[in-house]
Amino acid sequence: MLETLKNAWKVKELRNKILFTLLIIVIFRIGSFIPVPYINPDMIKAATTDNSFFNYLSILTGGGLEYGAIFAMSITPYINASIIVQLLCVAIPYLERLSKEGEEGQKKLATITRYTTVVLALIQGVAYFFYLKASNCLSVTKGIWFAAIVIILTFAAGSAVVMWLGEQIDVKGIGNGISILLFAGILSRGPQAFVTLWGYFFELKQYVAVIGIIIAFLAIIAFIVWMTNAERRIPVQYAKRVVGNKMYGGQNTHIPIKVNMSGVMPVIFASSILMLPTMILSFMNNTTTSFAKILALFSTQGVFYAVVYFIMIIAFAYFYATIQFNPVEMANNLRKNGGAVPGIRPGKPTSDFISKILSRITLMGALFLSVIAILPIIIGNVGQINVSLGGTSVLIMVGVALDTVQNLESQMMMRHYKGFLD
Repeated sequence: MLETLKNAWKVKELRNKILFTLLIIVIFRIGSFIPVPYINPDMIKAATTDNSFFNYLSILTGGGLEYGAIFAMSITPYINASIIVQLLCVAIPYLERLSKEGEEGQKKLATITRYTTVVLALIQGVAYFFYLKASNCLSVTKGIWFAAIVIILTFAAGSAVVMWLGEQIDVKGIGNGISILLFAGILSRGPQAFVTLWGYFFELKQYVAVIGIIIAFLAIIAFIVWMTNAERRIPVQYAKRVVGNKMYGGQNTHIPIKVNMSGVMPVIFASSILMLPTMILSFMNNTTTSFAKILALFSTQGVFYAVVYFIMIIAFAYFYATIQFNPVEMANNLRKNGGAVPGIRPGKPTSDFISKILSRITLMGALFLSVIAILPIIIGNVGQINVSLGGTSVLIMVGVALDTVQNLESQMMMRHYKGFLD
């Protein structure tokens, strides 16, 4: 990884892209500390310190929520909008057609996602305002409705700006913009996590628990890297064919299928959806009702949350595999190009074989993501240390880091071949 960054830095074009990405990250971090008007940041920090839901949101926003900053909601509305649009692509024929229309269709879907993001940001801003009002975190007592309009619109505008910053990274920077900003927000919480572990180790004398967490953290990183690079190769043979005086084909190759083909998206989507019950509970004044008790089951440190989280990650992994791979189309393409899987007849038998392989590989990748995501919850309950969100954070950070490095390597390779052809 370090060698890749070193080589990329030597190339002027890539160096400019890296510097542009860093500039966007700096702007994002500055916006995470600028408070919204009519809000008392000190009161917000006191109100959200012991709230597991807001601790989770604070991780995603890089602490912006604790300061009542203009980027307090960060990219969470965009993530939720992406979930909604991608799910609707399966249910609504018009959106399904757009998803298959290539670049133009993707542009239209991106526009729909942007509008959905703004709507969700407004809704989330309204909910957040009422929570701040109920927690006495506002700095005004008169003209409350004018303050409400300013606060809600500022939060929504902040989310729109974050979305735009992510898109700028996509166009002029390195890697996936939204993932990079999410990575930056999580990484900024590193010093606070270190201080927490320091306190558990030296003040509370929980030596075994802290050492176990550190060892598990390093082992998880190594395991994530190994599984991310793992792939199943389906062998393919191409028949020889004569065109004019030349003979083509007759070669052996393979179709690579990554074990974790969906990356960290199932984890992000599952955790985003499971935020909703805790969000609703945080805004309820009466927590003794039956409905409130049901919502309380979704506590990020609870067993019920871990089980539902586990199942939802597997479901989203299969959903992404269905979107990314079409076994029938792959089998048809092989047959058109004179290719075949050894020992498997072309056509439907080939598509069935690929479907079977894809199902098994997806299950392995989904189990990998699920286990990594809930392992810190188990460790936290056993060691009585709140690290329930550690698995999600580590998965996102390592996944984004690997994707960014691969992006750099691919761009350096493209430049190498361009120079060779010239």
